[in-house]
Amino acid sequence: MNGGAAVKTIHEILETPVADETDVLVCGGGPAGFAAAVAAARAGADTLLLEQSNCLGGMSTAGMMSHWSGCDSSPIGLEITDRMRRYGALPPDWTEDKRWCCSHEALKEAMFEIAAEAGVRVQLHTWVAGAVVEGGAAKGAITESKSGREAVLAKVSVDATGDGDLAARAGAAFDLGREGDGACQPATLMFLLGGVDTDRAILPPSFESLVQVPKGEIQALGKARLPAPAGHVLLYPTRLPGCVCVNMTNSIGVDATDARSVTRAEIECRAQIEPIVAFLREFAPGYEKCYALASAQNVGIRESRHFRGLYTLTAEDIVAGRSFDDWIAVRNWFNFDIHNVGGSGLDANGAQAHFRAAGTYQIPYRCCVPETLDGLLLAGRNISGTHKAHSNFRVMTICADVGFGAGFAAALAAKAGIPPRDVDVADVQRLLRAAGVEP
Repeated sequence: MNGGAAVKTIHEILETPVADETDVLVCGGGPAGFAAAVAAARAGADTLLLEQSNCLGGMSTAGMMSHWSGCDSSPIGLEITDRMRRYGALPPDWTEDKRWCCSHEALKEAMFEIAAEAGVRVQLHTWVAGAVVEGGAAKGAITESKSGREAVLAKVSVDATGDGDLAARAGAAFDLGREGDGACQPATLMFLLGGVDTDRAILPPSFESLVQVPKGEIQALGKARLPAPAGHVLLYPTRLPGCVCVNMTNSIGVDATDARSVTRAEIECRAQIEPIVAFLREFAPGYEKCYALASAQNVGIRESRHFRGLYTLTAEDIVAGRSFDDWIAVRNWFNFDIHNVGGSGLDANGAQAHFRAAGTYQIPYRCCVPETLDGLLLAGRNISGTHKAHSNFRVMTICADVGFGAGFAAALAAKAGIPPRDVDVADVQRLLRAAGVEP
């Protein structure tokens, strides 16, 4: 709207062709969607995976994320990294502690190969534009692509889009961002540096990593010298010689459900890359000759829609190391990685070095089941959880493990012709155990 004026509209009458019908439709090919599709296909369901970009992997590949984290005993995560090892895509000095670094190009190939072997049908360059809903149940998705506007019908759908685009369009209830004010964690465009002397390079991995350099402490220098809202220094090793992965661009106040807001974030983050490079050349040992080598295909969104499920995971559940009878993701461990919603660094409600928990925690199946909508499961960072809990379970390995469980559940629901909420979780857990998941 502009000055209170009514929004102009165009009336359309559409007949949308049904391009495909499948048992399980997975929307979003990031870690959660990839794992969900593989699990569903391995459980015998005809499975179609839709992805908007040119590869699978989401933030682990197109998003150029530095590393996997959240659970080092994930069978699907270990399968991916072991596949890269078999390729010979890793350097001669590969060691177990480097397993969880993201090797972006090898990851793309590993995921395509694993999906194909499982029997997953993959369609790239395809956006979710709407939902097919009948009688309070999702029956598939409306898509937009170079092929035009099409429909895909499914017995069960899994929304692994991150932002929950299919679930939202199907009418599932959600909240945006932080309770009370709707604020979301900042967005970041990851990029790679070349020309780094990795023998001398500093690699601060967290906001609370204070590193003394010749001209001062690196986080304080970043806060003083980098263009706001950038200001922190996060640098990670890669498997490439002379190459470091950078998590330092920052855009606040981003609504990931609004294309104009995300466009602003992309432009703002890209404008920060050269000042970051110049800063590192001047202040960071080992970076005197560094240069921007490559940047992610898209800005990374940390937070947007939190859907209301049959159970809402809380920060207290995580700190208590809680177990659930209806577990589908287990042995989860991470901190409250809440990036400052109002600027750079760690948010006041976050906890990294000072994070304390009774042990690992589990995620229940109920977090993946929308309160009222049938025919659809949530997988990844869009599951039902509070803002603070989300900062913990949003990381890629946990999202993949949630997707793995949701994929098995979707296959069982499709085969039995029942709503996902009526699936016997014990049957899902038997499939998970057979795949190597042990609580």
